[in-house]
Amino acid sequence: MKIVLLMPQSERYGMGGDLRRELRYPPLTLTTLAALVPDELEANVTCIDEFGDEFDPHTVEADIIGITVITGNAPKVYEYSKILRNRGVTVVLGGIHITLCPDEAKQHADAIVLGYAEVSWPMLLHDWNNGQMKPVYDIQPETMDGYPRPRRDLLNDRVYGPRPRGVVQATRGCSYKCTFCVVPSAWPRQYQRDPEDVAREVAELPGKTFILIDLSPASDREYFGRLCDAFAPLNKYWGGLATLDVTDDPDLVKRMARGGCRGLLVGIESQNPQTLKVMGKGWQKPNDNLWRIQMLHDHDIALQGCFAFGVDGDQESVFDETLEFVMKAKIDLPRFAIATPFPNTPFYRFLDKRGRILTTDWTLYDAQHVVFEPKDMSAEALYEGTKYVWREAYRLPSTVRRIMGSAASRNPVVLATSIASNIGYRNYANLYPGFMPVPCEGRAFIQ
Repeated sequence: MKIVLLMPQSERYGMGGDLRRELRYPPLTLTTLAALVPDELEANVTCIDEFGDEFDPHTVEADIIGITVITGNAPKVYEYSKILRNRGVTVVLGGIHITLCPDEAKQHADAIVLGYAEVSWPMLLHDWNNGQMKPVYDIQPETMDGYPRPRRDLLNDRVYGPRPRGVVQATRGCSYKCTFCVVPSAWPRQYQRDPEDVAREVAELPGKTFILIDLSPASDREYFGRLCDAFAPLNKYWGGLATLDVTDDPDLVKRMARGGCRGLLVGIESQNPQTLKVMGKGWQKPNDNLWRIQMLHDHDIALQGCFAFGVDGDQESVFDETLEFVMKAKIDLPRFAIATPFPNTPFYRFLDKRGRILTTDWTLYDAQHVVFEPKDMSAEALYEGTKYVWREAYRLPSTVRRIMGSAASRNPVVLATSIASNIGYRNYANLYPGFMPVPCEGRAFIQ
């Protein structure tokens, strides 16, 4: 049995696209699926990530191809699937978009896997081998513990970053219910691995740095503290995700720093309380953000602060206001997005009910395009404002002010990582398209 596992990429994020190697890390999905292939099937497994690998559906040799699908890549995957199935290759689709849109996905695959794959994927492979494969598999695991290590040896590490970077996962799910987020809709259940086993996996990884890919590990602070304590003896550095309210517990921040945390991706989203309420993040306190960020910086923890524009409550002034905050807070690595109503999320249903969804061309659902009618500004203003913020935040003077003003930059590991990542995003910002299709206009516009 020959199995190919594919992670497709859009033109912008694929091979030769705008996202530089400094900003990429090895995907955990492909290597996890590879590890779950039952040994008794004696399968030959190949992992292909289109960020660095070529894929041609007309020539690839496989019995089964498993493809992980995000919304922006779904039309491309469906075209791949048509070609592959016409050649007699069995196509299995899984991933976030398939879980959110199963009725659509079933039309384009021999089988689909919904949710997490630990139980369903090995079962599907046995069924295929016995000629009994079903069209839908939706069996969720009871635990994250007890599964084999990801097959990291099957990826081409040379295409990711300046050095191979290990990626690990300790938890799944999120306790927050943000209206725009796909996680509560697609993966409502939460899981936690044994912290000691996570630390053993990290110890097996080469190098001194790793990424904790968990979406919200700190939502259970007692667990997160134990996880950080388990990392401490390893003397490795890591980056992960969290919310700024981790600073409600100064002792936890100290344990994070002792455990090697040197960077956090934080969804700040907005400094506007009205906008945050629409997002389902009304619990955030924008007036506290400066001291919270300073606390993390003082513990050598840099921030990748994420912001989303266009939700009800945002006016055209939001772009300059956000830039002012980014510079004042000395956010090490700011990232900006156009709010995107992914299918079957509360945000999508809210807009769809009011007739404000402008297109369901999934290729435009990539946080770069305006796919709904904004309430308090035009679609053109939303796009041009987002492009403006990207370019202003990553002008050389702005970049130097942010990096050198961040207390976290006193740490040489943070400083080196911050410089490399800022160079990567500066390239991305400068290549931000000069025009875009605005669905409500049905045309392209140029400022």
